[in-house]
Amino acid sequence: MKKIKWFSMMMIGGLVLSACAAPATPPSTPTVTPTAGPVTLMVMTHDSFAAGEAVIAEFERQNNVKLSFLKSGDAGAVVNRAILSKDTPLADVLYGVDNAFLSRALDAGIFEQYNSPQLAAISSEFKLDPQNRALPVDFGDVCINYDKAYFDQKKLQVPQSLEDLEKPEYKGLLVVENPATSSPGLAFLLATVAHFGQQGYLDYWKALRSNDVAVVNGWEIAYYTNFSGSSGKGAQPMVVSYNTSPAAEVVFATQPIDSSPTASINGPDTCFRQIEFVGILKGTHQRALAEKFIDYMLDVSFQQDMPLQMYVYPVNPKAGLPEVFQKYAQLPSQPARLDPDQIAKNRDAWIQAWNGVVLK
Repeated sequence: MKKIKWFSMMMIGGLVLSACAAPATPPSTPTVTPTAGPVTLMVMTHDSFAAGEAVIAEFERQNNVKLSFLKSGDAGAVVNRAILSKDTPLADVLYGVDNAFLSRALDAGIFEQYNSPQLAAISSEFKLDPQNRALPVDFGDVCINYDKAYFDQKKLQVPQSLEDLEKPEYKGLLVVENPATSSPGLAFLLATVAHFGQQGYLDYWKALRSNDVAVVNGWEIAYYTNFSGSSGKGAQPMVVSYNTSPAAEVVFATQPIDSSPTASINGPDTCFRQIEFVGILKGTHQRALAEKFIDYMLDVSFQQDMPLQMYVYPVNPKAGLPEVFQKYAQLPSQPARLDPDQIAKNRDAWIQAWNGVVLK
């Protein structure tokens, strides 16, 4: 991991000898100070990781380091890869494990403890590991987004709760992602478990199935093919996505718009709060640099860069939010939550049971 280049120079003085002169004293070899090139710090991330070039360059400049990012799939795939390679770690730092997979990572012992001084500014609601092996970096909410034009044109009231989605007027109007193959799909499944309990969530999914809920494998298909609010051609005016998606619609609009065509349903437990973490991988040879990078990720400049890079919220309250977030991304007042240990113990069983009810 450590790349150091040594450069040396040797100056050889010419000897001028005359026929009658005494032998000259050989010149001494000058002392040369080697110049060290930047060390590489390897950071394993999920595929959605992004950071501004200026923010990355500033950390590299301050620390004479080269940051290299190893993208390794979604949050679950990242954790699995880190666990499988923990005896010969592929990186120094891992970013992107979320609360759905946090306990799996902690139980596998892939992280070293680090009590970053930046933690003092961060709310306790985000600190899910008391030993500070995984430190919170950002958060966001998986919600149901809806096509505002559809509901206006149909003069149909927007659902306000999970229970509303069982009503016949919303038959066939919702598309969700498979929780076995999609991070937002898993988050929405967890929201239903949190709201209805382990004894009631399957009955709810049976009701959604009877109400013709559409199921696809991934977010991109759900959002850009099925959802009418993005493509304008999809069959479903409601989709499981993110509470920041309405802001992204404004930012990425092909023509400037002054309002978002979509919005989120933010009733109690209709959204599931995702928190993403960073940690130092055991076996790193760059512990000091890894600590500095984590401190940097939790500091204001990196935190303020994240919203428009990954459409997440900073955990550092000193970081400001872009105007488009303030206008179009609404945080739910009561997001659904589950303890990471409970998720770890039951996640696979919940998914398997969901498959048996929804995809049978």
